[in-house]
Amino acid sequence: MDDFQEIEALRLELNQAGHDYYVLDKPTMSDYDYDHKLRRLEKLEAAHPEVVTSDSPTQRVGGQPLESFSQVEHRAPLESLQDVFNFEELAAFDQRVQSVVSNAAYVVEPKVDGLSVALEYENGLFVRGATRGDGRVGEDVTENLRTIRSIPLKILDAPAYLIVRGEVFMPKKVFHALNEERERRGEALFANPRNAAAGSLRQLDPKIAASRRLDILVFNIQWVEGETFQTHLGTLDYLKTKGFKVIPHYTCHTMREVSAHISEIGETREQFQFDIDGAVVKLNSLSDREILGSTAKFPRWAAAYKYPPEVKSSKVVDITVQVGRTGVLTPKAVLEPVRLAGTTVTNATLHNQDFISEKDIRIGDTVLVQKAGEIIPEVLSVAMDKRPEGTKPYFLPKTCPVCGAAVERDEDGAHIRCTGAECPAQLLRNLAHFASRDAMDIDGMGIAVVENLVGAGLVKTPGDLYFLKEEDVAQLERMGKRSAKNLLAALERSKEQDLSRLIYAFGIRQVGQKAGKLLATRFHTLEALEQATLEELTAVEDIGEITAQNVMEWMANPQSKHLMARLREAGVNMTAAEQGDDQRFAGKTFVLTGGLEKFTRDEAAAMIEARGGKSAGSVSKKTSYVVAGEGAGSKLRKAQELGIPVLTEEEFLELLN
Repeated sequence: MDDFQEIEALRLELNQAGHDYYVLDKPTMSDYDYDHKLRRLEKLEAAHPEVVTSDSPTQRVGGQPLESFSQVEHRAPLESLQDVFNFEELAAFDQRVQSVVSNAAYVVEPKVDGLSVALEYENGLFVRGATRGDGRVGEDVTENLRTIRSIPLKILDAPAYLIVRGEVFMPKKVFHALNEERERRGEALFANPRNAAAGSLRQLDPKIAASRRLDILVFNIQWVEGETFQTHLGTLDYLKTKGFKVIPHYTCHTMREVSAHISEIGETREQFQFDIDGAVVKLNSLSDREILGSTAKFPRWAAAYKYPPEVKSSKVVDITVQVGRTGVLTPKAVLEPVRLAGTTVTNATLHNQDFISEKDIRIGDTVLVQKAGEIIPEVLSVAMDKRPEGTKPYFLPKTCPVCGAAVERDEDGAHIRCTGAECPAQLLRNLAHFASRDAMDIDGMGIAVVENLVGAGLVKTPGDLYFLKEEDVAQLERMGKRSAKNLLAALERSKEQDLSRLIYAFGIRQVGQKAGKLLATRFHTLEALEQATLEELTAVEDIGEITAQNVMEWMANPQSKHLMARLREAGVNMTAAEQGDDQRFAGKTFVLTGGLEKFTRDEAAAMIEARGGKSAGSVSKKTSYVVAGEGAGSKLRKAQELGIPVLTEEEFLELLN
């Protein structure tokens, strides 16, 4: 078998294995074999780039970042549905249908709470995908949709042209794992799976979308050439034979059956891997749909049944406080158990002090509880007429309940946060940040290793990393002697990192990479930074008073002092590198846009900063140069409008050299 035959065979095998796993949920190939074969295919395609096709499984990982999304005018409008909120309104909908067509049969489907998209196929190849937008014009998110493995990139025996509609969603398990990871990193959490799916699908970098593991359920044919269908059920069966992951559905011949299936979907919603926000009732006959037509807003042949939010009362037995991995103190109401939306609820989030004070929630109160978005239990109100005598207003503690450090309110007043640099509750997040690539860059110390070290009790502060013993690390699960030796070598190398990286690694609020470099350049040593006054800190360019205050408070915290002493004892470098003699870009600001061939944007930014310049993310009147690579978009246009010099990659290299 030559390379070209092997490429074709691997594509067929991997595409079939992907369909079995992501669409049928029946794996036929182990993860190890799949990854091994995919790497082999990537190697072969790299050697023969002329034969790479858009339907190859290697094209699902995401390509170059985009500048923006282009608009798409839908060939067939993506209509919204009229809502009904009870069975009486549903019966009225049925009467309107039956007054026009007789013996109406319906299909009932769960209404997935996600993002509606249209997928276009030409001669079987997936060529474009767009968001619903306003129903007539959406955004082209083709590259991000390619990363969804349940979307077939090629369909066999296909019509000349096909548009299908589906709902992109984030599975519940993926959503919870993503929020846990974001919490470790100190990033804002997604409110619910729908927001997470929408944010992921609209990422300008397809690689980020690929990492989010989105899924899709297809529920309609919008347009087809060369095929005819009599019923909606027939279209779903057809889509299934073409490899699409089709929405679960029920055929009903009476409204009693429709109501029964709607109730069943509502009662079993917890069993779905996706969130729902109702059930959809559609007329099955496509010819009858044509007769009924649509209003200016909705089709007359379909309705969306919205489940009423279930509200029940319970008693607040206690209020507990959890310290998250970002240091935020989150109060929770401990409730007497109550059955709500299919699960037993024993606690509800109270968000923050403002929420508690506004609703005047106290221990001992009887409260009304519902599940926000059918997911998170929350307190709606207090039954004041049932409040026992002697209750007292509740206030969050003034010190961290985990480490005893002082707490402080965020600048916006929404959250109260622990200030301890060595707080055990924040340990995983702090360690992961400390070891990250942009901080101390400790190779091999991912979150799994961090959790391993913490779980074994070997590390209780970032400073402990530098006192690890090889024999202790080697005994950890999935480590061994070689891995332990490599990790300790990486730790030793990280001791030589520049002071700017160490400052960033501390995780001081509002002190990112840029601020870390500015502070290191100005104060040169960590000792000098410790002793800096507010006036000296705010004199540094781009360091405001709030950031300066955060630095001073962090440096004065006893836990921070212990951490710095521990790092000094380990021999970690605490001095900034001397500025190079080459300062040709001093006072100059560069903006990088488009794809560069010779190096990444981070590498280019480092070269600019090494020569005294600054790298910015947006174009303004203060921008000195814009370096435009392949595919440059809005930033290039703005530079041209403002008359800012634009450099090609070759011209930028000439400046560097």
